[in-house]
Amino acid sequence: VQELYSKALNALLAKNEEAAREALEDILREEPDHISTLLRLGDIASLEDDFQKANAHYQRARELEPKRLETLFALDRLMEKAGRWSEALRYLDEILDLDDANLTAIYRKREILEKQGRWDDVVSLQKAILKHEHSEKDKKREQHNLIGFEYEYGRHSLENNQLEKAEKAFKNILRTERDFVPATLGIAEVLLQKGESEEAVNMLEKAYESTGSKIVLARLEDLLISLGEPSRLIRIYRGGISRSPNDPVTKFFLGKLFYRLEMIDDAFDTLSGIDTGGASYPELHLLVGNLCLRKKQLEKAVQEFKKAADIKTAFRLPYCCNHCGYRADEWSGRCPDCRDWSTYQFNLDGTCKR
Repeated sequence: VQELYSKALNALLAKNEEAAREALEDILREEPDHISTLLRLGDIASLEDDFQKANAHYQRARELEPKRLETLFALDRLMEKAGRWSEALRYLDEILDLDDANLTAIYRKREILEKQGRWDDVVSLQKAILKHEHSEKDKKREQHNLIGFEYEYGRHSLENNQLEKAEKAFKNILRTERDFVPATLGIAEVLLQKGESEEAVNMLEKAYESTGSKIVLARLEDLLISLGEPSRLIRIYRGGISRSPNDPVTKFFLGKLFYRLEMIDDAFDTLSGIDTGGASYPELHLLVGNLCLRKKQLEKAVQEFKKAADIKTAFRLPYCCNHCGYRADEWSGRCPDCRDWSTYQFNLDGTCKR
């Protein structure tokens, strides 16, 4: 039997499923209750998308040894592959009943709960992960993930108009990580939904002053423009520039605002004076080109438009994930590519390309 089983494993490693199946079936003729053989036959059936046969082999193995973790994991994988999440969770819970510190089972359970958007349960499970992780490096990573999952819980609560739960979640995050921009924006949205627009503005302004986040600044701009307070916004921009005179992004925001307000000369002076440090800013060149047209400087306008030839969306800065380089036109608290949180920044200079 051992010789046949070794032959089957070698065939599986060589991607020769048919030879492996023949050897495994020979084993079962001699030893019908050989659990490892039943599991490997189940694996082959699963690879061939024969769900019924795979399940039959795994269930037979389970009958023979109900508490064998390898079998329960195999059943979990099969149910996940079939999209039968509740059954997959049931097998993972059986594993955790036998071994509550089994990190493989906990991580797989977390992945399913994420897919289901059960963020309250994810947060609880994440705390268990922190308790059972071993190295400081892993604990640090999972502490970061806990903050992210708490944000998802707050975001989900906000979307479902559970404002108190959302606000509590966002505030809890900021007590731990002051610079977590998605939570800052989340609190602002809670305040706006409560009709407390002035409080939202004040909170965003303080957050911008303490973090310097351009994402916060952009939300502040949209809010103040909608409230009809451009002069207050100009003051905020000028304050930011006085604190960081060499920051081209805030100057760009101010120039863009002047353009939006039809303050053509102020816009031209502000944008023309930006030192890009040799970097190519397509959005900046597009704005300056339009200003040159307004000022009847046609030749200079053509030059600026040539520099901005790769621009796709007028006056709209794209976002870039500073973790993986993913580009997006819409802001998100979590990058859809690398799945990290609070990583979006403005891609003004076009250096972030995917």
